[in-house]
Order: sequence, then C-alpha cells, then structure tokens
Amino acid sequence: MWAELRRIGRDADSGGYRRHAWTGADADCRNWFQEQAEARGLAYETDRNGNQWAWLGGPPPASGASAASTGGASSTSSSASTGGTASAWSDSAAGDAVVTGSHLDSVPDGGAFDGPLGVVSAFAALDELRRRGAEFTRPFAITNFADEEGARFGLACVGSRLAAGQLTREQAYALRDADGVSLPEAMEAAGHDPGTIGADPERLARVGAFVELHVEQGRALDVSGHSVGIASAIWPHGRWRFDFRGEANHAGTTRLADRRDPMLTYAETVLAARREAELAGALATFGKVSVEPNGVNAIPSLVRGWLDSRAADQATLDTVVSAIEQAAKDRAQRDGLDLAVVRESFTPVVEFGHTLRDEIGRLLGGRAPLLGTGAGHDAGILSAAVPTAMLFVRNPTGVSHSPAEYAAEDDCVAGVLALADVLEGLACR
Repeated sequence: MWAELRRIGRDADSGGYRRHAWTGADADCRNWFQEQAEARGLAYETDRNGNQWAWLGGPPPASGASAASTGGASSTSSSASTGGTASAWSDSAAGDAVVTGSHLDSVPDGGAFDGPLGVVSAFAALDELRRRGAEFTRPFAITNFADEEGARFGLACVGSRLAAGQLTREQAYALRDADGVSLPEAMEAAGHDPGTIGADPERLARVGAFVELHVEQGRALDVSGHSVGIASAIWPHGRWRFDFRGEANHAGTTRLADRRDPMLTYAETVLAARREAELAGALATFGKVSVEPNGVNAIPSLVRGWLDSRAADQATLDTVVSAIEQAAKDRAQRDGLDLAVVRESFTPVVEFGHTLRDEIGRLLGGRAPLLGTGAGHDAGILSAAVPTAMLFVRNPTGVSHSPAEYAAEDDCVAGVLALADVLEGLACR
C-alpha cells in the first residue's frame, strides 16, 4: 500500500508532495482509497462534502452521500464482515460506529507521512484484525477527509469543518485559490457536486468514536524513547492575513526618504512575530507572502503576509497575536502605510475527551505516553461533535511539512499494531 501511494503527486525536483485538494494528484489518491476499500469488500461512499468513507457493517449513506460500493451495494450490505457479523449491525444503535483514518492531501512539497500514514495504517489495522480473527460488534469505517491541509484554498480542514458545521456553504463558496478558481468550481471540475456541501449532523451522529493516527510533528516521542503516543490536547491556533498598502514607485529614481514601502513594514512585522513568540514561549510564523506589482525594479504597492500562530493556551495566543498586530500598526503609521488585519481561521484549544483517551491508554497497557501538539487535525475539528482521540507515531527528526519528514518502518508497524489493539477494544469482542 505504501509503495503504491508514495509515488502519487511527488515532485521530481524537490522530492516533496503536491497533492492539493481537487487536483489530478488528489484524484489519484482518492482513486487509491476507493480501490483499497473495494479490495477488502468494504462499502465505499463519498459524502456530501467530498470526504471518503469505507464501511464495514456501517449505516447506509447519509443524505447527500454518493454510494459507490462493490456491486452498488449500500454500506450495510458489505460482503466482507469477519465471522459473518454484518447482520448483527442492522439493528445497531445510533452513535456506535468506530471510525479511523486521516487525510491524503498535502502542503506544497510536503512529506510522505503527514496524513497518508493514518490512512494506510487504518487499512493495515483492519487487515491485522482480520488476521487475528476479531469479530466486529460495532459498525466500523475508514475515512479520508478532503482538503485537510488547506494548501490550495488557504483554510485547513475544509472537509471536516463543513461536516461539523464549522464552515458554512456561503463561506466555502467564497474560498478561492491563487488562480482565482473557487472551491465549488474546483469540486465540480473534479466530478463532485458542490451543491450538496454543508453540515452533516446525521452522519456524525452515527459515530461513537473517531481515532486518528498521525506521524508526530515534533520529537517528543524520540526524546522519550516511545514508538507511539496518545494526544492529550491540540494547542489553539489560527491564521491572520496582514495587508500592508503603500505606494508603487520606481526603484531607481525614488529617494529613500520619499518612499512608502510596505516591504519594510512587513519585514519589521516578521521580526516582531519572532520576538513576541520567543518572549511568550509560543509559535508565530509568516510563511506565505504575496507582493504587488511584484517587479524587481518597482517599490511594492501592496505586501500581503499570512501569520500562523499557536500557543499552549488561549491567553498566551491572544497576547502574542495582539503584540504582533500592535507592532505592525506602529511601524505602518511610521512608514505612512495603511494596514488591515483579517483573521481568516481559528481553532480553539482541543482537550481530547478523557473518557476515550483513558480507555485507549488502558487498551495500550500504559505503553504510550500522553503528549500535546501544536498542529491542527481533523480529529480536533470533529471533537466538538463526536468523541475523538489521536495516536502519534515517532518521528526521529521532528521534521514535518517537508520532504525530510520521516518515520522508521518498525515504528510505523508499531503504530498499526497499537491502532489495531485500540480498534479491537472499541469495536470487537
């Protein structure tokens, strides 16, 4: 599975992955997911928001879903249940399905593990449970959430946000990529009806637990010597757009004293972000910038930069972002510029539910430590609607969102076995 997926969307020059939502590479990943589901006799469907599901004894497709299971069967008619238990699920109560998975899209030139490891491990864990002869007593599903990274349209976790009602149809329709293509236009071009997108409470009401496995995006496990960890919480985080507007002019004839150069203000703000984050023990990054008119010999008229900031608690995050905004305002006033700051997305702190988290710890026999993370995930978005938890697999370098992202095969196998143990305890007898 890993070898098949690993070649999709890889850039030959950088060695990184470019699997942006609703592109050709994304379509290839989605086809791979469907093939894996059907090879295991799972009932495949795409929900109203483009998220993919592979059901073993699950509920029939919810409103707005597109069923495409083997033989055109609904999810309740899967022929691949272990021990012939599909009939036991027909009268199952709402809210008892156990779901696992992650995402397959990537950031620009991202690594091979972020997202795909969780999806590959989900299928591998099912294979392991079948090898053990485990008998499922609850509906089970594997999922691939659409557009988790937000690399194309600038908003992370679009598929799960839509499903959870944290992103409205109107807000989703307003999203555009760098070429001006709207999200609905991209979805339609990829063969998905954008008219169906929106909150999906009926589907989420069927989920009793969602467990997402992910490569660790840090070195806590490497330091502790563990292969697998359990997430305790996700830091609050958000994205802010800073628009610095000055005056375009000739780079070779305009005196320095006469310039209204937004690049200078932007540069000072980047330095202020680093300074404020260090003082507060938080994180702040300007990782994306656009310039107009973007000429080598032209003073810019507009510099637009995007701030990503995260902290262990809400008060610290508010303090850092406010300080960065104030530094930008002070410098903009000094440079004679106009400044606008827009919060484009925000996710509050996610403290994973202790009941599910503690049960997973018990199932793993104490061999997985608790650790927090500053990275956002679909599990964090869904936590407001369903019980969620996360497993992390050791990343010896701590590098992520980069071609250098890595996890050793032994640790990946340990992750699969840990996930299988968790799923067996939650969904089998």
